Amino acid sequence: MVKIRRVYDPPLKGEGKRYLVDGLWPRGIKKASLGLDAWLKEITPSAALRKWFSHDPEKWEEYKRGFRQELSEPEKVRKLEELAKEARSGDITLLFASRDREHNNAVVLKEIMEEKIQNE
Repeated sequence: MVKIRRVYDPPLKGEGKRYLVDGLWPRGIKKASLGLDAWLKEITPSAALRKWFSHDPEKWEEYKRGFRQELSEPEKVRKLEELAKEARSGDITLLFASRDREHNNAVVLKEIMEEKIQNE
């Protein structure tokens, strides 16, 4: 199962492996206090896409298309496959910093992971 949570929310029991999926380290968070299994910078949106989107819900569908296109690069596909394998064998939690819980890269990554798991 794939879950998403804000890095600023307290960790819950049963979250499984915890992965930060933001390209920038979240403000005010100490690395030691986050309890991460990994920081997956390689599957985050490009700086150009992130800045263009600027968390504008009006741009959401176009942002999703652009991010999915960026994730189609072979090395990113490999990383997504590894993550999907992890999710098939146990719970994983994708952590994001955005205030917007519905329009962020973790939502897109969760959709992709669920598609990969269903298609197996």
